[in-house]
Amino acid sequence: MFQKFLRLLAGRVGQLINFQSLSNDVGVSQPTIREWIIILEASYILFKLPPFHENISKRLIKSPKIYFFDTGLVSYLIGVESSDQLKTHHLRGLLFENMIIAEMVKNRLHLDKENNFLFYRDSNGVEVDLVVPLGSAFDLYEIKASSTVTQSFFKNLKKVEKHLGQINKKHLIYAGELNTVQPNMSRCHV
Repeated sequence: MFQKFLRLLAGRVGQLINFQSLSNDVGVSQPTIREWIIILEASYILFKLPPFHENISKRLIKSPKIYFFDTGLVSYLIGVESSDQLKTHHLRGLLFENMIIAEMVKNRLHLDKENNFLFYRDSNGVEVDLVVPLGSAFDLYEIKASSTVTQSFFKNLKKVEKHLGQINKKHLIYAGELNTVQPNMSRCHV
């Protein structure tokens, strides 16, 4: 049952944890699912990314997202056996997001700092993949597996900026070649 749980969890990488759904699908109690997740966190197999909920808690979804420290393990668990298969896999975007966020978390932990990263999602579906608190300001990260940039990638960054107040920087991380950058934006090529 634990192996089934791991595979189901891998298939939900980068998504909100639904303990009831996992419990039903695996056939064990919700407390057991919670205990297994705690064990996986303590073993540095996975980590939870909590939602931002300061000052506007009524509008935000409170469930954390789940990510694995090793994207290769996630790929194995969901049955990805080659890079060609990954190119068209329905979880490609979430695997890319997992890889970027996991590397940023690992870097932070390597610097002996606590993981204080968050994500933002409101009840209207406006979401930013990663919110990094920097004192009273924030860095915002939008992560896309696309090889080309479209204007839609910047839409949520701009909307969330209005809700969070002081933004230090907004970042777009994507899987394509470098090209023109939006004003007041930085971007990373992977």
